[in-house]
Amino acid sequence: MEITWLGYSCFRLKGSTATVITDPCPPELGYSLGKQAARIVTVSHQHPGHSYVQGIGEAPKVIASPGEYEIGNTLVIGVPTFHDKENGHQFGKNTVFVIEMDDLTICHLGDLGHPLTSQQVEDAGNIDLLLVPVGGVSALNGSGAAEVVRQLEPKVVVPMHYRTPALKKELEPVDRFLKEMGVKDATPRPKLSLTRSSLPENTQVLVLEC
Repeated sequence: MEITWLGYSCFRLKGSTATVITDPCPPELGYSLGKQAARIVTVSHQHPGHSYVQGIGEAPKVIASPGEYEIGNTLVIGVPTFHDKENGHQFGKNTVFVIEMDDLTICHLGDLGHPLTSQQVEDAGNIDLLLVPVGGVSALNGSGAAEVVRQLEPKVVVPMHYRTPALKKELEPVDRFLKEMGVKDATPRPKLSLTRSSLPENTQVLVLEC
């Protein structure tokens, strides 16, 4: 599988039989998605920065709520969570998506704003790749993200939803999260190629370019 960060909370997960795009973001945020096409688009919540579905071609199947969805050889499980620590009273609900494809399990946390409950951890299951917000303000900050990483114990972690030169919104940089995770060398890479056999034994944090 090839994983590319398109900016903010948007990733392209290109598998052998399908392409999934998560939380597509509009150009107003400062990122350009380019001409993207996908079979499946996941939307963690309906805020404008995460639901630019019209920017994705090929009339994808849009999954925007909790539940279990099987599309071709791809299984998508939506786990209900909240956008804040006040049970959604501040920012609303959020859906964490667990995506199973190419013998890998990817978890996209959307704008998760709180530590997971034991039930939510159980619902997420064994995660190979975790896509986690780290920029604070309207989602997890660096320390909160590190706590969720420890809860889920994924093999690979890729941070998202943090300040970059392109972003036209105030968020914290990725540095605090990297410090919390004890990462000293985090040279960004353009994309990530992942297979079952290439997974590390212990949790590894990787930063992607966008």
